[in-house]
Amino acid sequence: MANARILAVDDSPTILEMIKAILLSGGYEVITATDGAEALETARAEMPDLILLDVMLPKLDGYRVCRLLKFDQKYKAIPIIMLTAKTEEQAMATGIRTGANQYLTKPIEPERLLSAVAEELEKVQG
Repeated sequence: MANARILAVDDSPTILEMIKAILLSGGYEVITATDGAEALETARAEMPDLILLDVMLPKLDGYRVCRLLKFDQKYKAIPIIMLTAKTEEQAMATGIRTGANQYLTKPIEPERLLSAVAEELEKVQG
């Protein structure tokens, strides 16, 4: 789904720019947020086709943002891919339990990220 709008959320400007460059190379439109509160506000205002969401965020962590969106009828169909440096099974299980569609660990491999995004967008398109 080229031209899909993706909300990328990370509190690191460096990582956010890297994610944005990867997504732009895949033909996606990218909007960004740098904390959990901004992510929630942007998701509600922009209705992106997919959200890439870091776990460790200021104001509201990624798990909370994911939970709030997934348990709201209006936003629950938006695929969410959690991104984090945490590799423990417990962290991954928490991400999936909060409603995340996938859980990717950092450092982010461009091919893996684009593949995960395409896979989730295809599921939504049917």
